[in-house]
Amino acid sequence: MLNYKEKMSVILVEPQSPGNIGMVCRAMKNMGLSKLRLVKGCRHDHPEARKFAVSARDVLENAEQYDTLNDALSDCEISVATTRRLGKYRQEVSSPEEIVAKLESHPATKSTALVFGREDSGLTNDELVQCTWLATIPSADEYGSLNLAQAVLVFCYELFRSKGAPLSRQTRTMAYSAELEAMYCQMEETLLRIGFLNPQNPSHLMLSVRRIFARAELDSREVAILRGMMSQIDWAYATSPKGKL
Repeated sequence: MLNYKEKMSVILVEPQSPGNIGMVCRAMKNMGLSKLRLVKGCRHDHPEARKFAVSARDVLENAEQYDTLNDALSDCEISVATTRRLGKYRQEVSSPEEIVAKLESHPATKSTALVFGREDSGLTNDELVQCTWLATIPSADEYGSLNLAQAVLVFCYELFRSKGAPLSRQTRTMAYSAELEAMYCQMEETLLRIGFLNPQNPSHLMLSVRRIFARAELDSREVAILRGMMSQIDWAYATSPKGKL
C-alpha cells in the first residue's frame, strides 16, 4: 500500500460548518489519516464538530490552525488543490485515481497535502496556484457539487485502496511550497521592474507563470537557479543605461 499516513495532511480552507469539520475528521480516520490543518473558518471546537466526529475526536482535537493557506503549505513538497469549477486557470485537472498514480510515481520525502475549499465557493484562483496539482471528482452534470466530507472521503478512499509501491528508480525531491512562494514573489518583483508585467494587474500573467513552473515540479536546486537568474536580471537592469536593457 502507498505509504501516505505519516506524510499526508488534509487542509480545509475557511470551512463554514462545524458539523462538516467533524464529518471530515471521521472520514479521515476511516481511511487511516490523522493530520488535519484548518485555515481560518468556523470554530472546530464547536459541540457540533465533536458530535459529528464521533470516534474521530482525536483528529479534531489535534487539528492545527493557520492564518493563510501559504502558511499551511509551507512544509509541503506536494499539494493537491481540489476544485469543481474548471476554466482558464483550472486546466490540467486530474481525477482522484490519477492523483494517487502521480503520488506513487513521485514518492514525497516531505509532507503532502490534500486541499479543500469553502463549502459555497471552493478555492480561489490565487489559492489554486499555490498547489502542485489540481484535482476534481467526476460527477453528474445535473448536480455535481459534493458535500465537503464526501469529497474528502472520496480522495482518502483512493489513497487507502492504493496498492502502489515506490518505484525503484531514483526520484527527485521537490521543493517546499515555501521555497516556491519566495521564488514567485521575487519573480513578480523582477518582472514588474523590467516592465514585463502590467502593474495594474500582475496576477493576470503570474497565474500562468505559476502553472508553468508547477508542471515542471522544481526541486530546491532548480528554484535556486531561477532565483539567481532573477537576481542577475535585477543587477543588469540596475546597471544598464536606461532603456537599453
